[in-house]
Amino acid sequence: MTRQLDRALPWLTLAVPLFVVHGRGIADGLIALVAVLFLLRTAITGDACWLRRAWVILALAWWAWMTAVSLPAWQPAGWLRFVLFAAALEHTVLADPRMRRRLGRVVLVCALYIAAQALLQFATGANLFGDPRSGDGELTGPYDQARAGAPLSRMLFPALLPVAAALPGWAGGALLLAGMAVVVLIGQRMPTLLTGLGLAVVALLYRPLRRAALAAGVAGVVLIGASAVVSPPTFYRLVTKFSAQMADFPNSHYGLLAARSLAISAAYPLTGAGADGFRHLCADPRFHVGWGGEGEGGGAAICVTHPHNFYLQALVDGGWPGLLLFAAMAAAWLAALARGLLMAPDPVRVGLFATVLMQLWPVASTSSFTAMPLSGLFFLLLGWGLAEARQAAGSA
Repeated sequence: MTRQLDRALPWLTLAVPLFVVHGRGIADGLIALVAVLFLLRTAITGDACWLRRAWVILALAWWAWMTAVSLPAWQPAGWLRFVLFAAALEHTVLADPRMRRRLGRVVLVCALYIAAQALLQFATGANLFGDPRSGDGELTGPYDQARAGAPLSRMLFPALLPVAAALPGWAGGALLLAGMAVVVLIGQRMPTLLTGLGLAVVALLYRPLRRAALAAGVAGVVLIGASAVVSPPTFYRLVTKFSAQMADFPNSHYGLLAARSLAISAAYPLTGAGADGFRHLCADPRFHVGWGGEGEGGGAAICVTHPHNFYLQALVDGGWPGLLLFAAMAAAWLAALARGLLMAPDPVRVGLFATVLMQLWPVASTSSFTAMPLSGLFFLLLGWGLAEARQAAGSA
């Protein structure tokens, strides 16, 4: 039975990134299946050493806390599958270096597919499915809505860095520049900013590509400026609209959502409002206040399903204990991924560390932490990074 599980789990995992791109429901089902089979394998073999990992302990503590504070509203925290999925990848599924290389190739293909669809849409006005740019001018890549930037930016570094590192210096730099250029042309602000953060991480940690990463970052800034002529919709999204929002952030939609989150958390500082609490309480007039407690903070018109920031979401849903547990879990992930990285920087590990840091960066507008498909992609890359770090520690 164990042998059959060990054969099936890697192939199920390799299918996840493909369905993350197209077929989020299938991807979610595969993640849940890997999690269940991993638990079954643990029960059969009695190998539960993964439960002693610091990040697993913190993740389970956060899940238990969120489940407890959500019970009064019968809204359980249902994301345990993601934690088990990442643990399965670290300890079993990706223990074989060959499977990690295969996963890297699948992720590279997925990244190239999204980039190619975006470039086709930029050149012709429509993607392969006939979908045009979004209403504000962003390139949608293979989708009918503006959501190509986030998955591409997360795949970019683990997909491209190993290839760039194997190429001559100028060619590796050109590859990084091409990746940054596609993200800029897509025209989504947070993916562009976070990709810049990723380039800074690469420059800091991986000396062979330091100049290339810095050059790609500078070229990205130049391209943003040139987009005023080359792609006016991109310039509008990345510069004009973004500058206007930042100039009056407290009254922007994101600023009002942050003020609403703080108002809700002030009413539930210990337990929070439970899982999905922001969705249920956003329209409550008690919390319709702006910054400094003034005004009505946009009223019910600003309401969305989540606060658009992981840390505000953790605070609203779980109170201060929930926020502290979430932050500790994020720090434990980054610490595990960073172990030994400065002394022995590997392009795959650097790329995965950069990706996880981008996802967990606190000053960012985000989707809900457990919303597919981006959450599935994140935990896939996290588990891959943890497996790489575990292998490096074992061979050190």
